[in-house]
Amino acid sequence: MSTPVLWQFRSSHFNEKARWALDWKGIPHLRRSLLPGWHVPRVMSLTRQTKVPVLVRDDGEVISDSTRIIERLEALQPDPPLYPADPAERRRALELEDFFDEELGPHARRVFFFEALDYPDYVVSLFADGDRPVMRALYRAAFPLNRAVMRFAMSIDAPHAEASRKHVDAALERLETELRPSGYLVGDAFSVADLTAAALVSPLLMPEEFPYPWPPIPEPVARAGAGRTWAGPRSSGPPRCTGVIAAVPPRWRRSRARCSWSTTSAPWRATTPGRTTACWTPAAA
Repeated sequence: MSTPVLWQFRSSHFNEKARWALDWKGIPHLRRSLLPGWHVPRVMSLTRQTKVPVLVRDDGEVISDSTRIIERLEALQPDPPLYPADPAERRRALELEDFFDEELGPHARRVFFFEALDYPDYVVSLFADGDRPVMRALYRAAFPLNRAVMRFAMSIDAPHAEASRKHVDAALERLETELRPSGYLVGDAFSVADLTAAALVSPLLMPEEFPYPWPPIPEPVARAGAGRTWAGPRSSGPPRCTGVIAAVPPRWRRSRARCSWSTTSAPWRATTPGRTTACWTPAAA
C-alpha cells in the first residue's frame, strides 16, 4: 500500500492542525506543499473544492478539511487519543474545536495577511522557501495577481480586518478563561481542543516548534498589532501576543515539539526538491 499524502500549504494554521494530528498519532505520511493560488487545479481535481489541507489515505480515500481529517484519524487509529473518552468531556472538546475553528482561525488569518500582503518577499518566503529557485521567481513575479485574489477571496480589507481583530481578541480571552487547573482545556490530558487552539494561534505566536522555519518578520507587520492583538515590534521574530504566552502552557509546546522533525534529527526525504517531505513516527516523549 502507498504512503498517505497530505496536500498542504507550509505556513497555514489549519494545515498545521492536520499535520499535528498526523504527527501526534505517529502516522507516517508524505507532505506535498502547494503554493496559494496555484494550488487550485490540483485540489479541485482531488476534492472539487479549493481548500487545503487534503489527506489522501493509503487506500485512496480523500479527506478534506482539518476537522474531518482528525475525525477520520481518530476513528482509524484511536491511540494516542485526541477525543476524550468521557462523553461529556468529548462534547466539550468538540465544541471548543468548533469555536476556535470559527472564531479564531479565519480571523487570525485575515488580520495577519491584512498587514503581511504589503510585503511580497515576506509572503513568498512563507510559502515558497525550499522550493526550486525558478518556481520562487515565477511565484514572486505573479504575486500582484495572487495578492488581489487572496484579498478578494478572504475579504481582506480594513473594515473586515478591524472586525477580525475583535474576534481574535475575544477568542484569545476565552482561551485563557477555558484553561483548566490541569493546564489543558478539557480534563487532564491533551485533546483536540488544545491542538486546535494551539495550531490556530500559531500565526500570532510563531512558535519555534512549528515544523517549518519562520522568515524574519518585517517590523511594520510586527508593529501593526501593537497595543491590540499583538504588542511589541521584533524585526527577526514573532510579535508578542498580549496575555497569550501565558495562555499557551509549556505542555502544549512540548506536545508539538515531541512530534517535530528537523533535517538534522530525522530522515526527511524530498522526492521533488523542496516540496515533498517524508514524515516518520516520532520518538516517544
